[in-house]
Amino acid sequence: MARHGKNYLNSLAKIEKGKLYSALEAIKLVKETNTAKFDATVEVSFKLNVDPRHADQQIRGAMVLPNGTGRTQKVLVITQGAKEEEAKNAGADYVGGKEKLEEIKKGWFDFDVIVATPDMMGELGKLGKILGPKGLMPNPKTGTVTMNVAAAVEEIKKGKITYRVDKDGNINCMIGKCSFTDEALVENFNVLYNAIAKARPAAVKGTYILNVVLSSTMGPGVKVTAA
Repeated sequence: MARHGKNYLNSLAKIEKGKLYSALEAIKLVKETNTAKFDATVEVSFKLNVDPRHADQQIRGAMVLPNGTGRTQKVLVITQGAKEEEAKNAGADYVGGKEKLEEIKKGWFDFDVIVATPDMMGELGKLGKILGPKGLMPNPKTGTVTMNVAAAVEEIKKGKITYRVDKDGNINCMIGKCSFTDEALVENFNVLYNAIAKARPAAVKGTYILNVVLSSTMGPGVKVTAA
């Protein structure tokens, strides 16, 4: 069993065991119990009653949070021709074609998101075993495989997040920083919560969202009541 420090245990004592808090109450507690010396990330974890082995229950998507994430993501655009200039003008950190894929093969990963035009997916597919496990493979469902690379880059820079259920039925996402106002964090949380709620598969019987927990990077989790 993991051992926690005094600060963490003091923070944990402020949270009533078994209680479900409103989103606003939970956000306030997350900030109060944050022990990090830096501007910690605020994260939300969903436990869903789904079986991701079935294609219709693989919950995934992307959205631009209304108040951003507080994190600047480095974007790599894999494309060729005129689209390279379009990507650069939109603010992409790195732009290129096969030469960038060669760099990735050699271990270069100084980026957070890859955007690709459809014509490059054949080449990118060859790196599936490298990019897949890291969650970096572009996908049309998250808007990262597109001819409109400028819009894709701009959305990511504004605070676009992607979410995907893991094999155990969990979704984990950042919704901002502790420095955000309570209202901004609650708004970001509600937008994400509603998107996941609307994605309920028809095959799911009974309760769909089993558990929702808000936390800071190094702080304890606070359970949130279903909206």
